[in-house]
Amino acid sequence: QVKLVESGGGSVQSGGSVRLSCTISKSPYAHYCLAWFRQRAGQEREGVAFTRSVDVNTYADSVKGRFTISKDNKNNILYLQMNNLRPEDTAMYFCAAILSYHYDAVANCGAGRTDFTHWGQGTQVSVSS
Repeated sequence: QVKLVESGGGSVQSGGSVRLSCTISKSPYAHYCLAWFRQRAGQEREGVAFTRSVDVNTYADSVKGRFTISKDNKNNILYLQMNNLRPEDTAMYFCAAILSYHYDAVANCGAGRTDFTHWGQGTQVSVSS
């Protein structure tokens, strides 16, 4: 069973930075679509950053230019570097994964993809003005 464990959340002032980490247990799958989602109070979960096996990254418009998704392939850690944070970025952040033996299953990895099969428990980020 593949497990995802987030860390790095906390409280920060507007304009500050936070880096989230998601440690992914080893798996036999060669291909992946990994993402960071967030859920703000009273709102639906939304995808904010996506990356797939061939290192193509996509971002929601609301975070483009401020957030960066990256992966440490050696240690199986997914990161989300969040800069210039705003109060509206306050949310519970989750990492998520789709894992497959076949690249075709993860080729579509971006906004609109919601059928992630593996989820972390979430980490809270709070941004004060």
